[in-house]
Amino acid sequence: MARQERPGRRMARERGWWPAHRFLVLRRLTQASVLGLFLLGPLAGWWIVKGNLASSLTLGVLPLSDPYLLVQSLAAGHAVGVTAWVGALIVLSAYLLLGGRVYCAWVCPINAVTDTAAWLRRRLGITHTAKFSRSTRYWLLAATLAMALVTGSLAWEWVNPVSIVFRSLVFGIGLAWGVIVAIFLFDLLVARRGWCSHLCPMGAFYSLPGHLALLRVNAGGRERCDDCMDCYAVCPEPQVISPALKPRDESASAVIRSAQCTNCARCIDVCSQDVFAFGSRFVATEPTRDRHKREIAP
Repeated sequence: MARQERPGRRMARERGWWPAHRFLVLRRLTQASVLGLFLLGPLAGWWIVKGNLASSLTLGVLPLSDPYLLVQSLAAGHAVGVTAWVGALIVLSAYLLLGGRVYCAWVCPINAVTDTAAWLRRRLGITHTAKFSRSTRYWLLAATLAMALVTGSLAWEWVNPVSIVFRSLVFGIGLAWGVIVAIFLFDLLVARRGWCSHLCPMGAFYSLPGHLALLRVNAGGRERCDDCMDCYAVCPEPQVISPALKPRDESASAVIRSAQCTNCARCIDVCSQDVFAFGSRFVATEPTRDRHKREIAP
């Protein structure tokens, strides 16, 4: 049997490296830029952004607060100031527009670790994976809020991998290496996309506003799909693709409306048939590259 080509290789061969990796590169640049803005202050003395991923003030004017942390604070019985409420509403409004789990793909520093583990699984041909219910992360989300309620503290933030990594980047990497290695090995050897797709309570929380998010990936060119399966191979939540790409009812919408979609756009990157595109949750959008090809075709 011929060895199957790696996901995205066909796209890179036909269109070039950049079209096959553009959203991946943009995500890495975004993640690095977000961390860089926070680290410029403590490391270089340039305080463009003060605070951390949970609560920050940009240019001394714009407050941004993590809605998940706000909910934990309320559960713990802590008083929440007006600035925190305003910051949380700003962030929540952005997620209602862009998709709650856009945080997971475009901001969270752990994403690069889990993406690397998924890539290495494919390269090594590791196919076995532990099975978890997709509701597990929601039970863990409830547990973090219960801990806050019972202890009167932000207990989850002491073990939250994102918080640990950020603190370690500022004060010394130390403990963060253990957390990073543990998540990497878990995703590599135990469960495919185990942390982000099955366990992370932050991802569970951010999926909630994703139910109403305006920006959505869609399979507007699904009639051109040749079943290469590249999109399924690279998608962190592959179960969200089928209802839009291969619906049981052909009249069903081509929009991927699942709140679990992270809007990472890797499906757009690797698809050489121009099946996927960004668009509104209300209307499927035909991929731009294919429209351009037909416009210039003789």
